[in-house]
Amino acid sequence: MSIKVLIIDDSPLIRGLLTEILSNTKDIEVVGTAEDPYDAREKIKALNPDVLTLDIEMPKMNGITFLRNLMRLRPMPVIMVSTLTQAGAPATLEALEIGALDFVAKPKMNVMAEFNFYAEDLIEKIRAAAKTSIQKQQKPKPAKQQIDLNHIRFDPNYLIAIGASTGGTEAIKEVITAMPGHMSAIVITQHIPPVFSTSFAQRLDKISQMRVHEAQHGQKIEPGNIYIAPGDKHLTIKKTTTGYICQLDEEEKVNRHRPAVDKLFASVAAQTSGKATGIILTGMGADGAKGLLAMQQAGCKTIAQDQASSIVWGMPGAAVELKAVQKIAPLHEIATLSMKTAISKIVK
Repeated sequence: MSIKVLIIDDSPLIRGLLTEILSNTKDIEVVGTAEDPYDAREKIKALNPDVLTLDIEMPKMNGITFLRNLMRLRPMPVIMVSTLTQAGAPATLEALEIGALDFVAKPKMNVMAEFNFYAEDLIEKIRAAAKTSIQKQQKPKPAKQQIDLNHIRFDPNYLIAIGASTGGTEAIKEVITAMPGHMSAIVITQHIPPVFSTSFAQRLDKISQMRVHEAQHGQKIEPGNIYIAPGDKHLTIKKTTTGYICQLDEEEKVNRHRPAVDKLFASVAAQTSGKATGIILTGMGADGAKGLLAMQQAGCKTIAQDQASSIVWGMPGAAVELKAVQKIAPLHEIATLSMKTAISKIVK
């Protein structure tokens, strides 16, 4: 059976482009388009789509308000279609908090190679969304704390490396907001474009006990701090005589991604002499699986988010299949598990 998609956008041009892209696949059917949320509400009832694409800026009611109502009354898979701007980034991240699965940028026609990549990305995300069961919004389980943080000292030379994609912005938020301010340093690669990575880091910094940065080239990696790969740049780490530093590059994409989780994990495997933990969270594809295996082979601890708590169990599943994972755990347990790996001593 075909995946039924409803496209919601006030621009006739965007509606036409998305329809053209999705209609060129055998397993996806665009059952309708809507120019505003009120039009969309009626068409959802009449057409019963499997997946929605949703614009943020629309007349009569914006996409955020519509999404909030949808997730409360009739939860279903939603892919946001966003403008890659400083104004669009916070709204898109808010949509992911509300329950949207993922987002794509507004399509551009000026470079055909880029447009073809865009089409592949959109189709892949629609297919992943169709396999996802969306439940009515529930309060997440509280992070499972099993250690007394007041008496814990974390290794200042230890690293936690995290990789994620689809569903990862919210999964990362749940993990790092459970971390204490004196935790060992954390480096993160999340598949996210430029501008959005800046907004993501700023958002996390406001709610985390640790300091959160969008990583800069040559930046010193210090305990109590989190470093997030900038969009369109690979993040790796390098050991120096004074500790670790962030390295950024714009080399070729790995697994169709820049930043790529495999690049980060491979550098951690090569540079830390086993004094690190690799964590792979929800995401499409297999990026990070080989890098996590390299970390395990280098003596690092490795953890994967379990299938039940993952939006998409592509990346964690690929790592498990490769036998790169020592521990599989639900999302609410991952912060505590990673803290335990970084303990240097317990002070009585």
